[in-house]
Amino acid sequence: MAQVGIVMGSDSDMPVMSKAADVLEEFGISYDMRIISAHREPDVFFEYAKEAESKGFKVIIAGAGMAAHLPGMCAAIFPMPVIGIPMSSTVLDGQDALYSIVQMPPGIPVATVAINGGKNAGILAAKMLAASDDELLDKIKNFTEKMKSEVQAKDEKLQEVGYKAYKK
Repeated sequence: MAQVGIVMGSDSDMPVMSKAADVLEEFGISYDMRIISAHREPDVFFEYAKEAESKGFKVIIAGAGMAAHLPGMCAAIFPMPVIGIPMSSTVLDGQDALYSIVQMPPGIPVATVAINGGKNAGILAAKMLAASDDELLDKIKNFTEKMKSEVQAKDEKLQEVGYKAYKK
């Protein structure tokens, strides 16, 4: 049974949404990924959002561009956390989607990550699930330590070789 639903309005969103899936896989979190347009197939969307809880989803990650209704509508129907990923578009570079997702009315919150922030959406979903899963929490702590070690190794290399040699 999938713990996280990943939904996007178009296959053009796949490069960003796949980053969320990659993070969930790294943490061993099951997910279900779908392409559903809230505007072009509202009946399919409503069924997805209404059935998400009974399917065992604890979090939904929803990506959308332009008017970006998918995350907000998920939050209006699904009773658990929704993470919105605003997608960059050619017109306003994702600012339209960002504003649409973060400006939800009172009572319908959507946790929102950066434009094209698929990786952070996956990490945030993992952290939400870790609130009640000690094993997952340990994995997140190890992930954080690994990131810290990677930065320290890069700094050590910079200090060792200097700026000009480092940038090559």
